[in-house]
Amino acid sequence: MTQAPTQLQTDTAVHCRNITKDFGHGESLVRALDNVSVGFRRGSFTAIMGPSGSGKSTLMHCLAGLDTVTTGEVWVGNDPITGRSDKFVTEIRRDRIGFIFQSFNLLPTLKAADNITLPLELAGRKVDQARVQELANTLGIGNRLDHLPSQLSGGQQQRVAVARALIGQPDVLFADEPTGALDSHSGQQLLSILRTASREAGQTIVMVTHDPIAASYADRVVLLRDGRIAGELDNPTADSVIDAMRKLGV
Repeated sequence: MTQAPTQLQTDTAVHCRNITKDFGHGESLVRALDNVSVGFRRGSFTAIMGPSGSGKSTLMHCLAGLDTVTTGEVWVGNDPITGRSDKFVTEIRRDRIGFIFQSFNLLPTLKAADNITLPLELAGRKVDQARVQELANTLGIGNRLDHLPSQLSGGQQQRVAVARALIGQPDVLFADEPTGALDSHSGQQLLSILRTASREAGQTIVMVTHDPIAASYADRVVLLRDGRIAGELDNPTADSVIDAMRKLGV
């Protein structure tokens, strides 16, 4: 039976308790997450870091409802999503969660503007074209909205994906290596936008990254190793992140 949310959970936008995630069976079983409990407070900006294979992306996918856990519980706000119907989890993702995929996941037959507004269309929400243009201008793609993804550079496609994730002003925005396809200047611009979304719009940002400079834009860094929480850093700097990663053997 799912327990009522604790005070910690009511203060968080997303939270997990004692989750494990296994892949495979028997001798081929791999435990990607091992008894992980962590929460992300409303309006916070957190970076998840760790060595390759530490469980970073798996944790984010489980928190976002994109993958199921083997054991344990995941909550979005006060709503448990563990063991709920696909329809319920889909509606939670649609209405309250944004996701910036490392591979962009743009629909090739839709123009940039339509890719951006797709989540609103699916949710039956009104599209504010002025906001679409403003967000696109902020991300430097204001003059590319009538182009198909195949007509955009990798960096421009990434910015379309970011705009799509931000347009619905979700409670929680998950970002998987969001600066991976961007040059350093564009990456810093994007990170500033994410930090502003957290501090001024009250959105919760959870970002997987391997970049200490990107992590320094966050309020907190959660460190993973071998599928377990290995530590945390508050108010990280690039140097403190580098030092922490070295201690993890990275």
